[in-house]
Amino acid sequence: MTTQRIPVVEKILSANDRLAEQNRARLDAARVLGINLLASPGAGKTSLIVRTIQALSPQLKIAVIEGDTAPVTIDADKVSAAGAAAVQVNTGGECHLDAVMVANAFNALTLDGLDLLIVENVGNLICPAAFALGTHLNVLVASVPEGADKPYKYPGIYRGLDALILNKIDLLPYVDFDLDYFRRGVEILNPGLSFFPLSCRTGEGVEAWMEWLQKQAAHHRFSADGSASTVGK
Repeated sequence: MTTQRIPVVEKILSANDRLAEQNRARLDAARVLGINLLASPGAGKTSLIVRTIQALSPQLKIAVIEGDTAPVTIDADKVSAAGAAAVQVNTGGECHLDAVMVANAFNALTLDGLDLLIVENVGNLICPAAFALGTHLNVLVASVPEGADKPYKYPGIYRGLDALILNKIDLLPYVDFDLDYFRRGVEILNPGLSFFPLSCRTGEGVEAWMEWLQKQAAHHRFSADGSASTVGK
């Protein structure tokens, strides 16, 4: 008797990728730039989102999909209080969002009229890297207290990035963080990656991130009008 091997993981990822393409098409049709925001727990994803909404909401209409492993609305409530529409997605304990979850969240949003959709993925540096969502850009929020070795320990997530934020730089004088070592690790994996050292607490460096994000949103609108496609994940 022969044993047949069924590549379950490949089938799951393949199905996810097909739905991610449909999600991307929905965003493109509505001329909405989608950002997949990644980080480990506590790096400051929600703080960055709130800062971004407060700074850019006069120019850009922003909505947020919040992924959480538990049915709590702490982050979604903060986003709503900052003035953006928020949809909470409970992953049921799963360590990442996937294209199905994002597609379901789309049904609770009005994409028409939006400029920017930020998907706050589950805090995890491993699983989210494997699942496409249909967004255009992957952005990682690293933070000084995590240590400078993360690009070396979690290379998969750093390879697939379009931009990298190093949050909590106000702590650099107080934390043993080798910035040069960190940057070398990033450059090995993702040469020329857009890099934004900043502090959501003090506001230092935030302006450069906002300018980059505005340019990406404007480029995507132009590309959508010209039937071109914004490069992303």
